[in-house]
Amino acid sequence: MTDSSSALGQERAAVAAASRRLGAEGLLIGTAGNVSMRVADRVAITATGAVLAELTADQVTVVDLDGNVVAGTLEPTSELDLHLGVYRRYGAGAVVHTHAPMATALSCVLDELPCIHYQLLTLGGSVRVAPYATFGTPALAESVLTALEGRSAALMASHGALTHAPTLAKAVEHALLLEWACGVYQHAAALGTPRVLDEHQQLAVIEAALARNYGTTHPVPPVQEGNR
Repeated sequence: MTDSSSALGQERAAVAAASRRLGAEGLLIGTAGNVSMRVADRVAITATGAVLAELTADQVTVVDLDGNVVAGTLEPTSELDLHLGVYRRYGAGAVVHTHAPMATALSCVLDELPCIHYQLLTLGGSVRVAPYATFGTPALAESVLTALEGRSAALMASHGALTHAPTLAKAVEHALLLEWACGVYQHAAALGTPRVLDEHQQLAVIEAALARNYGTTHPVPPVQEGNR
């Protein structure tokens, strides 16, 4: 093990910045939750017991894919095995685990968050709720990994939520989107029975998004001489 603070310095700073942003958004509460980012065979991950909304780069530990600490002086989060499992099984670039209020509330009552809005297709559609297991255990890791099959997000029964993505920025976006969708569902359910997009409607959204390159900016095409 090395205590070199320069190892993955930029990545450790990025994980700390992402944690502070999620804390400011109310998705990471106190020391509850964790964030990580993978670079090749190294993972920069938040330390256990750190206040995430105030996290600094030196409170981010670097481990290898077997969980051995290779940089930093603090023990990594108790959910290390869960993060490493996501990297091994799904080849993710970053993982965000939160105890976000709306996501956690719905995890206490639902077996699945249905696809009530087309933006949930960004996460793969409906979001499964992984059965409850004690935090930091292999049983929890396996439960969540199973719920993530074909998805980039899962709720964790009576616990919280997890998202993953190829990049840290996208994993953070997924976490924010999931919390927003959980809030929409909660408000809709208070008014009546939420409508759910069926398979045909979901496919139409996917086709439209591909045709329009949805989610990216587009320059205005140049005006042709004949159209002046």
